[in-house]
This record gives sequence, C-alpha cells and structure tokens, in this order.
Amino acid sequence: MKITPKKINNFMLFKLPLAYFGGVRVASIENNSAVVKISHKWLNQNPFKSMFWAAQGMAAEMTTGVLVMKGIEKSHKKVSMLVINQKGSFTKKATGLIRFECHDGNLVDSAIEESSKTGKGKVITMKSEGFNSDGLSVCTFEFEWSLKVKN
Repeated sequence: MKITPKKINNFMLFKLPLAYFGGVRVASIENNSAVVKISHKWLNQNPFKSMFWAAQGMAAEMTTGVLVMKGIEKSHKKVSMLVINQKGSFTKKATGLIRFECHDGNLVDSAIEESSKTGKGKVITMKSEGFNSDGLSVCTFEFEWSLKVKN
C-alpha cells in the first residue's frame, strides 16, 4: 500500500476504528515529517471539558507510526515495528482542533539500514508535539519504536 493520508485514514476505519471514530485524521506525510489532527468532541472528552489524554496519544502515535510505515515502504524490506515505550507530558488543556507534528522520519531510515546490516533490532525515540489553534503547545509525546529487518 502506498502511504498517503487518504489511504491511512481509510486503513484506520477498518484496522483502528477507535482512532477513526475518535477523530484522528492524517493531514500530511512527507519523507521526514507528518501532521495528524484531532478535534475535541464529546466522544474523546474527559470530565474536565478537554480532550482525554489517550485520544491525544492516539493522534501523537499516528504521526510517528506513519513515518515508520513510510520508511519501511521506501526501504523495500520486510521490517517488524513495535512501540515498546511511550512518555507523555501535558502543558495546557487540549480543546478545539489539535495538530500533532513529528519531524523524526530521518531516524527511521538509519534504523532500518543499521538493522539490515547487523541483523539486530534497533530502537529509536520519536517525538510528537500537539498544538492548539493558537499555535501553543498542549502536549508532547515520545514513542520508542523497535524496528527489525526480517531475513
């Protein structure tokens, strides 16, 4: 499957329905960056009139995950991918439209290349930051991805 925002959004409907119905949408995918948006609404709210942290986490993970998928597609190799750790910090209530950005796609290419040479898995840490409509940071997530080229 060619990795495009439309194809990933359709993929979510069937394979990640919680993210899809929660409002997670891939807006753009470049070689080294991805943008995912999610709107605060009844389905993804918490009791404090803001977006539930897990909904933010799904959108944040998607920015990193699509970059991993894009890197695998570009490598033409079979690669296993797995989130092995994550960390999140929250600085402001997430309300309205939240835009998540990740600019760490370059880490994927080097990890796949190293795993291909060594035959061992490689762990990378990718950061995704969420911004509200005023451009203020509301949260930051870090995801540790384990990538291993299959023989």
